Amino acid sequence: MRESIRQLTRESRNAVREGPSGIAGRQRAHLADLVAHARANSPYYGELYQDLPQRVDDPSLLPVTNKKKLMARFDDWVTDREVTRDQVEAFVANPRLVGHRFLDKYLVTTTSGTSGVRGLFLLDERSTGMETALGSRAAGMMGAGDAIRLLARGGRTAILTAPGGHFSTVATTARFQLDHPRLGRRMRVFSIRQPLPELVDELNRFNPAILSGFLGMLTVLAGEQEAGRLRIRPALVIPGGETLTMDLRRRLGAAFGAKVRAAYAATECSFLAIGCAHGWYHVNSDWAIVEPVDADHRPTPPGTLSHTVLLSNLVNQVQPFLRYDLGDSVLLRPDPCPCGNVFPAIQVQGRAADLLTFPTDHGEPVTMSPMLFGTLLDRLPDIRQFQLVQTAPATLRVRLKSAGGADPDQVWQTVRGEIAHLFTEQKIADIALERADEPPQQEPGGKFRRIIPLTKL
Repeated sequence: MRESIRQLTRESRNAVREGPSGIAGRQRAHLADLVAHARANSPYYGELYQDLPQRVDDPSLLPVTNKKKLMARFDDWVTDREVTRDQVEAFVANPRLVGHRFLDKYLVTTTSGTSGVRGLFLLDERSTGMETALGSRAAGMMGAGDAIRLLARGGRTAILTAPGGHFSTVATTARFQLDHPRLGRRMRVFSIRQPLPELVDELNRFNPAILSGFLGMLTVLAGEQEAGRLRIRPALVIPGGETLTMDLRRRLGAAFGAKVRAAYAATECSFLAIGCAHGWYHVNSDWAIVEPVDADHRPTPPGTLSHTVLLSNLVNQVQPFLRYDLGDSVLLRPDPCPCGNVFPAIQVQGRAADLLTFPTDHGEPVTMSPMLFGTLLDRLPDIRQFQLVQTAPATLRVRLKSAGGADPDQVWQTVRGEIAHLFTEQKIADIALERADEPPQQEPGGKFRRIIPLTKL
């Protein structure tokens, strides 16, 4: 695989030099190869694609899939006839096997099932190699000063997540540590479930060069850094799992004195996109296809917010994801990004399932993006974390964690006023705002979902 990683790295860098037309050509070729492989080796795809042309390099010709459909046909979906769902379920039930190879071939990752269906996903060697190759491509876009700061701290990487289980961040880190014991010592998983003072103390002693984790937890740590309790100087901060607003980007950068490079990824495609300084995510479109679509899966034009997005991961051959409804609402940039990155640029507004819908006086309900609340509340310095829970059609429960030293009552008054003003701007009346006694709650996988619509309860 080492030789393959070198080859993948070389190909990924060649794609940059070829520009948009070359990248598009690579994408078509990779799609055609994966479709041919899937229909020949997966009974599910063989059945689904039986009426398609012999060669398919246009994703719009493919039927749409989703997690519920694929998990229901798991044994027929996978292309390796040795793999069964019962075997994978038994494997993930053993926490001692996190990071180990299933059937000596595949890394197994799971999702927490907050969407209603738990995901069981296999990564072949090609997939893990591609993560390394595209990570190298992204690292090549960093400046010399950033590289020096990384080396000065020994390249130590702190990964903030919820340990236990085969969640992607935990499993991939464990896999790397098993494969590369010497380099693996520079990587460490920090539990976000431990008391905050203990986490801060451990991070101070580790002094990471790279700090990676869910945005909600990084925001909490930014508050600790600003208060002087956390004293680290990473060269790079990598937030993920939630939508990063420009206000939060600036705050993280200022608090840690670091470059902030957001990642847009999913367990189904961990290398999907990398963020730039202008607030856009650049899709690794030579190996992944992102199609913004409306509720009927028709393409939405550039510059228009989509209802959802269809993902095609062109790398994973054991468990193909082709036109897979990811559930995120995205906007494709209609013009070149000023950062100079040649790959397509998107903004992620949050999951379609996280959109809040409220009744109005004029009869037509109003749907609001999570980004509206993020851009509103992220600029308030006294908020460490927030979570909005729709408990009834016209009731919003507000969970808050205030910054150290802030008056919680004053913070609540400010937040209530800001949200009420936002509703007025949106012409939404008579929404009850409830102050929660409990703090924001995290999901089993460690993510803090900032917006919880009524349908998610």
